[in-house]
Amino acid sequence: MAENISLQVEARNKTGKGAARALRKNNQVPGIVYGGEKDPQAIKVKFNELLRLLKKGRFMSTLIDLGLDDKKEQVICRGVQKDVVKDLPTHVDFMRLSENASINLFIPIRFDNQNICPGIKKGGVLTVVRPEVELVVNAKDIPSELVVDLIDFEIGDTINISNIALPKGATTTITGRDFVIANIQAPSGLRSAEDEVAEGTEEDVTEEASEETESE
Repeated sequence: MAENISLQVEARNKTGKGAARALRKNNQVPGIVYGGEKDPQAIKVKFNELLRLLKKGRFMSTLIDLGLDDKKEQVICRGVQKDVVKDLPTHVDFMRLSENASINLFIPIRFDNQNICPGIKKGGVLTVVRPEVELVVNAKDIPSELVVDLIDFEIGDTINISNIALPKGATTTITGRDFVIANIQAPSGLRSAEDEVAEGTEEDVTEEASEETESE
């Protein structure tokens, strides 16, 4: 389970472009909290605090205990607008969550036992196709990550979504196929040698066929 983030915000009374610019000059970021059975609430967040949490990672896929005045409610971030030049936050959106809400989130994948994976020990290379997977999960049971145990994988093996134990009640947004997460490829030197052997075999077969045709 992912550990919740705590974030204190303040209500803002003024909205619009002018008010938003004034907030940013005062090292604050305008935002909105919406969803549930309540009206949308305009808020402001301390710029440095928001930037710290964004740099920490997983801000978009972790439950947030949002403090407003003397009340707290659980939300999840559904969007962060950034300055296209400075790549700094300029607006943030939070969605309230009910007890049984289901949401779509991208969950990162961790690959365990790389140091003792048979295929990697033989020189194979772990090639990650999907570093994260989009899941539909219950808002109260958001996993911090998905885990792949590489202890039994050899060179040439493919790791599919079926090789990952999903949290109870969670489903992938991609359905109907056992899609690829990663694979263990042969090292380039071994692949080149195999290609040369294959090419040599094809040439031998071609030469033999030509000799048989000439003898006839």
